[in-house]
Amino acid sequence: MNTLVMELNISTATAPGAVLTHLQILESEAIHIMREVAAECKNPALLFSGGKDSIVMLRLAEKAFRPGRFPFPLMHIDTEHNFPEVIAFRDKRAAELGERLIVRSVQDSINKGRVKLRQENESRNVMQTVTLLDAIQEFGFDACFGGARRDEEKARAKERIFSFRDEFGQWDPKNQRPELWDLYNTRVHPGEHMRVFPLSNWTEMDIWQYIAQEKLEVPIIYYAHKRDVVWRGGWLPVSHLVQPKEGEDVKNLMVRFRTVGDMSCTCPVESDAATPEQIIEETAATRITERGATRMDDRTSEVSMELRKREGYF
Repeated sequence: MNTLVMELNISTATAPGAVLTHLQILESEAIHIMREVAAECKNPALLFSGGKDSIVMLRLAEKAFRPGRFPFPLMHIDTEHNFPEVIAFRDKRAAELGERLIVRSVQDSINKGRVKLRQENESRNVMQTVTLLDAIQEFGFDACFGGARRDEEKARAKERIFSFRDEFGQWDPKNQRPELWDLYNTRVHPGEHMRVFPLSNWTEMDIWQYIAQEKLEVPIIYYAHKRDVVWRGGWLPVSHLVQPKEGEDVKNLMVRFRTVGDMSCTCPVESDAATPEQIIEETAATRITERGATRMDDRTSEVSMELRKREGYF
């Protein structure tokens, strides 16, 4: 750990005898991980989608590195199937922070022949992998921060905080480095890189409690609003990507999104929650996981997320 990071740690030290809240413990761990990457890695980046988890990541980066600039750029892999409210928020937040935002597009990968569609308007979630790996190679990133959490999905629960990817960007769940006593091994061979997940130990509840505590702004679609939806095993939002089929009824329901991603496969949930505090109450009562309730691409098989991650997904 370099001198700068040691000084930053000292400046945020807790008074002797003070009892930390669980959010303070999680925040402290995440800031420690971010500073460790900044100290040990040559060229990191922070993946920022405009979603709630990456919004929390930005807040943690502010606490870790302000008043200086972040020691890494922000990067978004845009499927161009994203909700327009989220893209507008992404650009606004990056501009407010004055940080560099790199955007690489799945559509560009399609135009170059790097990604081939099986059918028009199919989900582009899995296709982000090619664009992401191309961008990592283009900029020579040796570490990419991600906002993934272990409670989201069982494949993510398997992954370590520092996740090593081989020269093909692939993850091997049977070949992960131990992380005893929060000691991280950041050495990579030429061509390899790391994904780093400072929020691994956070839950969806922790994220919303932190958003409430820090009074963080999030895209408006996280809160209850009226929207046209059709039922396809989950309520899908009607858009230019999802048009009602013959025999389908369009409902105008009060809904909110628990995750934001590809519009063609991201389902809202029925809700009246209009504030972080009301969402916290709903989250405490739900018995369905965040991605289980909202992501149709995760329902294609028991191991759909793990297969994507093995190929280089987030």
